[in-house]
This record gives sequence, C-alpha cells and structure tokens, in this order.
Amino acid sequence: MDLLRIIIAIILPPLGVFLQVGFGGAFWLNILLTLLGYIPGIIHAVWVIARR
Repeated sequence: MDLLRIIIAIILPPLGVFLQVGFGGAFWLNILLTLLGYIPGIIHAVWVIARR
C-alpha cells in the first residue's frame, strides 16, 4: 500500500499525505510546499509516507 501512496504522492503530493495522515498539520504544510514549488511538495509527501 505504501508503494501506491508514494506513486500518488509523486502525481499529487497533498493527496498522498492526506491518505497517510488525514487533515493534520502535515497535510496543510504539504499544500503550502506544493504551492511554493512542486518538488518540495513531492519530497515532503514521500518523507511523510516513508516515515510512518
């Protein structure tokens, strides 16, 4: 399941984080990072998914 979440995180980072943690602080941080730059959003999403 983590592999599927990582693939989703590469395509749409906030969705991958949402599937992992829900509407938490990490989700809102990922939206901000994705808006500031797509690559930081991907890195954060993969980190959140791999950490848990």
